[in-house]
Amino acid sequence: MSKLDDEDTFKILIATDIHLGYLEKDAIRGNDSYNTLDEILKCAKTNQVDFILLGGDLFHDNKPSRRCLHNCITMLRRYCMGDTPIHFNILSDQNVNFNTTEFPWVNYQDENLNISIPAFSIHGNHDDPTGAEGLCALDLLSASGLVNHFGHSHSVEKIEISPILMQKGKTKLALFGLGSIPDERLYRMFVNNQVTMLRPKEDQDEWFNLFTIHQNRSKHGPTNYIPEQFLDDFIDLVVWGHEHECLIAPTRNEQQLFYVTQPGSSVATSLSPGEATKKHIGLLRVKGRKMNLEKIPLKTVRQFFIQDVVLADYQDQFTPDTPQVTKKVEDLCYAKVTEMLEEAERERLGCLLTPEKPLIRLRVDYSGGFEAFNTSRFSQKFVERVANPKDIIHFLRRREQKEDIKDEVNVDYGKLLKTTAVEGLRVEDLVKQYFEATEQTVQLSLLTEKGMGKAIQEFVDKDEKDAIEELITYQLEKTQRHLQARGVTTEQDIDAEVRAAACMGNRAEEVNVAINRAKALRLERGDEPVDADLSRELALDSDEDSVPFPPPARGRGRGGRGRGGRGRGRGELSYYLSQIKAH
Repeated sequence: MSKLDDEDTFKILIATDIHLGYLEKDAIRGNDSYNTLDEILKCAKTNQVDFILLGGDLFHDNKPSRRCLHNCITMLRRYCMGDTPIHFNILSDQNVNFNTTEFPWVNYQDENLNISIPAFSIHGNHDDPTGAEGLCALDLLSASGLVNHFGHSHSVEKIEISPILMQKGKTKLALFGLGSIPDERLYRMFVNNQVTMLRPKEDQDEWFNLFTIHQNRSKHGPTNYIPEQFLDDFIDLVVWGHEHECLIAPTRNEQQLFYVTQPGSSVATSLSPGEATKKHIGLLRVKGRKMNLEKIPLKTVRQFFIQDVVLADYQDQFTPDTPQVTKKVEDLCYAKVTEMLEEAERERLGCLLTPEKPLIRLRVDYSGGFEAFNTSRFSQKFVERVANPKDIIHFLRRREQKEDIKDEVNVDYGKLLKTTAVEGLRVEDLVKQYFEATEQTVQLSLLTEKGMGKAIQEFVDKDEKDAIEELITYQLEKTQRHLQARGVTTEQDIDAEVRAAACMGNRAEEVNVAINRAKALRLERGDEPVDADLSRELALDSDEDSVPFPPPARGRGRGGRGRGGRGRGRGELSYYLSQIKAH
């Protein structure tokens, strides 16, 4: 298709879900997302594309770290700025197209900037706008002239998608974009005909219509996705972001007669089958109303292999009653992991850019009376060979009986799913309710609800990760000194003294001491302070990426509908409250 590279052909590099900054503090995987973005931008420059189109979730966290922003800006400046002329014009009203910035025009037309490759991006669910001003990390890049942020809808009642109209030679391209919106809300708006895609009034049949969206494509409930049939039939190609499985080859929707490409993510954010598909980006060529999409494999992506083992299928080797069956199961798993490592090594031969240690996941179904073995001890055997030694093995049990759901449309999903937030409920109220509901035997002894409420509030509102731990440590040290001074030795006397000390409560100055210690620890680590003025909206849906802290609840082969690093949900709060109970 190189013969199409002429003055009438648009060349567009397409990528989605880069998740910049994912696990950036991990010693092994910390640079993965940065290395891949570098490869993507280098590919754009090598192929001399007209522009880059990003389908959302450029950043993994809603509030990217200073390092993450610095790396992103550095790479965009290195590859997207220069003297290379731009060969296409924008014909539409740019005040409408770029309505989130005080500089409402495409960056390459700014007289103060020298742009060689313009980058256009919608926002995803991880880097979506928040706060009273409705700003996101992309708006920082937009204000600095490095990225053109489009597709931001300000209204929650009606959406009008106005395209960026481009022309190169005789080819006319209408670029539509819609940033991430909660699926249930957008589904409802489509049903109520509240979503309108505007088209040029003249020569409508001459335009190639390209639409970029960041929503659930696969069905996860009656309205928790966007059916392809909702989209207008005049569209020629849909670039679908948010889904992490790479299905980049365009597939035709026979009802609406358009094509859909799903580039997938460029970094694995969960250890699930969808993430194991080989990662690609796309080089889209458009000439007139014709298109060609060339898929380009990414070489810097860390290899990921996943297998399923059902122990009940190995009855010829062992059963639950076999002597030393746990050892035999562990040996089987060791052999499977070794096979995947050998396959990874064979694939990596000659690929110098591919990271050395692969991601390995073995899902073991131990239904039927088998017992799980010690995964920590098992993982020690592969510490030097895999990138994820702590979670190689995942034990699961097949559901013995599944509820018979005949009418999926009328399922009460409210009973199946826990809400992630209660509007207007303060974190102190959650702490109080939690301990009021616990048994008397696990009520707080050393700490008061007020003290814990303050510490958790610091953790939630100001991202002071050490606030809770430091309060517990401080109070334990104080109580130990008190008991030593009193010379208490018997268990009964210790309980009495602890109760007496608890009656004094965590006075404000004591809580402040613990908070100050937490801040000091953060400063020692060099973590940046969090802007307390940023508004923290509560997530409507759960984040389903695998995150190492606190322990993950679940994972799926796509970007979750969560808010990345924005605040703390009730899941994390419950985790910490359970740790407090343990004390």
